[in-house]
Amino acid sequence: MRVFANPVGAGSLWFDNLATADGTPVAYDPQARAFLPMPPFCANRDKIGCNWIAPNEGAFCRSCSMTALAPDPSIANAVPNWAQTEAAKRWVLDNLGRWHWFRPEDPGARPVFHLLAEGPTPVAMGHVEGVVTISVAEVDPVLLTTRREALEEPYRTMIGHMRHEIAHMLWWRLSLREDFLDAFRNMFGDERVDYVGALQYHYENGPPPNWRQHYLTSYASTHPHEDWAETVAHLLHLTDIADSFVATSLSSPQIPHAGWDPYSEPDAERLIQIAAALTVGINHVNRSMGLSDIYPFVLSDHARYKLAFVHNWLRRGAQGL
Repeated sequence: MRVFANPVGAGSLWFDNLATADGTPVAYDPQARAFLPMPPFCANRDKIGCNWIAPNEGAFCRSCSMTALAPDPSIANAVPNWAQTEAAKRWVLDNLGRWHWFRPEDPGARPVFHLLAEGPTPVAMGHVEGVVTISVAEVDPVLLTTRREALEEPYRTMIGHMRHEIAHMLWWRLSLREDFLDAFRNMFGDERVDYVGALQYHYENGPPPNWRQHYLTSYASTHPHEDWAETVAHLLHLTDIADSFVATSLSSPQIPHAGWDPYSEPDAERLIQIAAALTVGINHVNRSMGLSDIYPFVLSDHARYKLAFVHNWLRRGAQGL
């Protein structure tokens, strides 16, 4: 994620800022990729702290307008959890916008979001024909840790959920292209195999013994759809880690040159190699504070091939190239 210029003075702004250091209200324009000091602001600004601009007074911003169902405010912590969930959504949508997805120049469908609070029954997250369902309760650190440990996952965050579930929607978009389906099945396998049965088998028997040689995560081994979604999420993780590293003026011999833009890098292998190398250093920094690795994954050769495949399609797919 980039670091942004202050439109009314010195200093910088971060992606989630609502105001400058001196208190001037600002909002982010995702089309210009810049902060502006004037309304119209999103109608959700006061309710959930949305910091994007709106097309006109009283309207929702580009991100909030994609939310068709908001959580029931009568459920405990629903509104603050919703606010954090929308913040993660804005982050991921802006990442994808660097490759033209869901911007005005993208001719295809936008995702529709159902962001639901959890009562006595957990919310089943997923995607069906353009609709992405997310449990806003997953921003709660205790619940998140409990589920991550129960599922033996090394990583679980709301940004991760957004990247994974939107990835399913991207597959749905791309599957309208015959050339994509043929290429996808050659790389990931035939997605027409029984999905429910595959998930049941995974939860009853676990991943294959050699899954690390072929997949980024054990969950990716369940079905081609999940392999795709996990791979897309990881490509977004790696690209954004590299972009954030560069944006904060950190230096590394891995960075090709000043002003290098990971989202503009056409060579997938180069991007993946650089980003993976950066994660090793950043993981080491986290350990100095007794924190977990930010990217606790090892990239096998097969995983790198899949990441390169995804990179190719995401960079050119939004505009049907």
